[in-house]
Amino acid sequence: MTTTIEKVPAPAAEANVWIIGDHEEVIVIDPGTDPAVVLDAVGDREVLAVICTHGHADRVSAALAVAERDEAPVALHPRDRILWRDAHPADDADIEMEDGGIFEVADTSLEVIYAPGHTDGSVCLYCEDLGVVFTGHALTGNGPVPHDGEFPDFAGQLTAIGEHLLTLPPDTRVLPGQGRETTIAAAEKNFDSWVSAGPVPADPD
Repeated sequence: MTTTIEKVPAPAAEANVWIIGDHEEVIVIDPGTDPAVVLDAVGDREVLAVICTHGHADRVSAALAVAERDEAPVALHPRDRILWRDAHPADDADIEMEDGGIFEVADTSLEVIYAPGHTDGSVCLYCEDLGVVFTGHALTGNGPVPHDGEFPDFAGQLTAIGEHLLTLPPDTRVLPGQGRETTIAAAEKNFDSWVSAGPVPADPD
């Protein structure tokens, strides 16, 4: 079976919801705020897991509703538990992700890369088989992403990019939580300019 990657047409243009899997089973990454839109895109395929790259409400609000249909677990790094509770005060995520953890869907594996900075518990998901990395808000086509116009830990975010993402193969596709995709090679070329510019929010598109 062929493993595919789909971007859900989300109501908020800046939000990228990703589905990876085949015609039988999928994993949903960063489900956003509208479970109906996500489940419509999933169709009759089984949701094996819902993975949140970080805990901000605009990324996790739909997580429990999307997971509930197929009794799938929701995964979040434990350091983002407090942020998660802004959207889900009465329920915790089912899986506490750790660096190096593995999720499997169809014939493909996703490796958890701990990449703090945007939030304390930000993670990326690397799929070596498909040559892609889902980066949430750790890295987009225009660099590191702030939250509400500010960088909680700009230096930490750059460190995570440099140490954990730029070490991936150069032709790896970067599939971010917002805006356009890029590659690790392109990010590496722009890295020094992000460092020089400092914590100045970039246009997400």
